[in-house]
Amino acid sequence: MPAVPAVPDAPVVPVVAVAPGVPAAAPALVADYRRLTELCPVLELRLVAADEPDPDTADGWYSGVELATDERALAAVLAGAEARIADEHGRAPRPHVTASRLLHHYAWSACLLIAGPWHLSRRVPGVDPADLWLHAPTGALALRPRGHVTLPGDDELRAELRTAVVAHLGPVLAAFAGPTRRRDRALWGMVTDDLASALWYLGRMLDEEDASVAAAEAVLPGGTLPLPGGADFRRLHTPDGCAHHTRTRLGCCLYYAVGPAATACLTCPRISDEERLRRL
Repeated sequence: MPAVPAVPDAPVVPVVAVAPGVPAAAPALVADYRRLTELCPVLELRLVAADEPDPDTADGWYSGVELATDERALAAVLAGAEARIADEHGRAPRPHVTASRLLHHYAWSACLLIAGPWHLSRRVPGVDPADLWLHAPTGALALRPRGHVTLPGDDELRAELRTAVVAHLGPVLAAFAGPTRRRDRALWGMVTDDLASALWYLGRMLDEEDASVAAAEAVLPGGTLPLPGGADFRRLHTPDGCAHHTRTRLGCCLYYAVGPAATACLTCPRISDEERLRRL
């Protein structure tokens, strides 16, 4: 496994703030993102250099800004998601299910791309929606790393992380509200869930689940609006004496609705602890 990642109680470091667009910020973030792609097999990420052209819309790439402001771009990525789900599950889901699944994919990925460098290296990147692209046919991502912030205080840096997540996803949530049939609280609940889930997943990939759960709980203690809840992890004990981290999502991601063979996720609010223990 890679070296132990930095966690919120790491030693204090000097203040370093690099404004978006400053090339000097890129090398450190590029190293973080390369490590993330090595650690996280589900993250299909292409890094775009500062002097490289934007990924081409003609090839099916759409930025977060385009998703938030261009109905044709949103329709294209929704059509791509529907085709992928139909391919995998044998049928196209209802439109709001497709939209919810795609938003979950985008939000979880954006949370990992913002929170990953924080957990690994105490850097909070400013990921502008204009610098993150989604590939409509495949769901892959492309990112142009730019500036980052580090701060001496853990609380301040965690607040900066939440601010970066909210700033990136706010416009995207507004665009998805209609297609997903979700209102503000439910949409921000999904972001809360995805931020907690992204940190939890990264910790498991590092073989340091306890540290990542503690990090998620520190970032999401509750009461940090517009994020409407906390990470709220708890432990379940299986008959063999093993303890397992779990939490209950604030809202359903609708995975169970994509096809006849799909089941609810292990953290779904539809699933009781008894059922979780049975699956574990």
